Amino acid sequence: MKNKKVLVVGGGGRCHAIVDALLRSPQVAEVFCAPGNAGIGAVATNVPIKDTDVPALLAFAKEQAVDLTVVGPEAALAAGIVDAFRAEGLPIFGHTRAATQIESSKGFAKELMEKYGIPTAGYRTFTDYEAARAYVAARPFPAVLKYDGLAAGKGVVVAQTPEEADTALREMLLESKFGEASVIVEDFLTGPEFSFMCFVCGNQVAPMPLSQDHKRAFDGDKGPNTGGMGAYTGLPFITKEDEDFAFHEILCKAAAAMCSEGLPLSGVLYGGLMKTPQGIKVIEFNARFGDPETEVVLPLMESDIYAIFEAVAGGREIPRIIWKNFVTLGVVLASKGYPGGYAKGIEIEGTDTVKAKLFHMGTALKEGKLLTAGGRVMMLVAEGPTIALAREKAYAEIAKIRCDNLFWRNDIAHCALNKAN
Repeated sequence: MKNKKVLVVGGGGRCHAIVDALLRSPQVAEVFCAPGNAGIGAVATNVPIKDTDVPALLAFAKEQAVDLTVVGPEAALAAGIVDAFRAEGLPIFGHTRAATQIESSKGFAKELMEKYGIPTAGYRTFTDYEAARAYVAARPFPAVLKYDGLAAGKGVVVAQTPEEADTALREMLLESKFGEASVIVEDFLTGPEFSFMCFVCGNQVAPMPLSQDHKRAFDGDKGPNTGGMGAYTGLPFITKEDEDFAFHEILCKAAAAMCSEGLPLSGVLYGGLMKTPQGIKVIEFNARFGDPETEVVLPLMESDIYAIFEAVAGGREIPRIIWKNFVTLGVVLASKGYPGGYAKGIEIEGTDTVKAKLFHMGTALKEGKLLTAGGRVMMLVAEGPTIALAREKAYAEIAKIRCDNLFWRNDIAHCALNKAN
């Protein structure tokens, strides 16, 4: 029966994809999203509450008699939203604040992997700037430097020179750019990266389709790192053996390790993995859906996502999940200047003619006009039987969108298509 009310916490493209999946559920009657965005507001009810304002979110969920809350961003998890909701007996999909350490503390994650034999890069942790600088200077470059805490995806620097490394170490350890925390210096690994998300409930692990995102701003993987400029599913460079190894030796092992530590997971575990010449290794773990990977993965789900969320939130058996036998490809449309400074409030036209999924990331609606309101503005996702056909459709649909202040990459999935050719 279509009678369930759901509150989604967050407001970017990831949350738009979650809302989209929930609205396909035969059980869901109404979806609220806090704070939401212009695209979400067209299909669900936006609620003007910040995603980290736990008391206000809790009060809203009670007042509206919400059946289930689903948490999108890591900041809300780290703020203890799951602990607060559970203490009041409210069903919520997401990890406790303590379990979220697998993302919020890179040091915790590295120690966990070392203790339980989960393959990752070698590392050392520093709190002293001079000691870290001396260690980095004595090692080969590039140097991988990671701030041990949440930094909105900006706490990792791959320094090519001693000067770059010194700047990053100064910002992280002397200037506390992201806050007070230590820095992890990792061995530099090479190979293609990919994302492996799973629903996790204690020792239960249910895999989602693999995806790969594109971090660099410009074609050819050039330019500064971003929050992601596009993603696709159906990775030709990952074999069935690779996927089985990643599932059993990394994701399942991590879930079991968290149970052994008394910190069972109850949401999404995201493995940012790399296929190195020495085998698959963990680059990072995240404690939630990835962005922009969620936007290409969830459209492939044929099962009722509400039933999955509800089962994980209640600690019950995760239902079998059915996925479409298709692949997807998504392209992010970003404001010119991103990830640096950019203008806001530029009108976007033509979105009503697009025949593909269009997930809003940073948009606003003013006097009936759709405007840019963020660095990453929206993501267009097309599907097809092959990556080449999905890509062809995606770029054909993007051509219908008119806005003077948007740019995008024209080579999403170039790794896959070059390999296929």
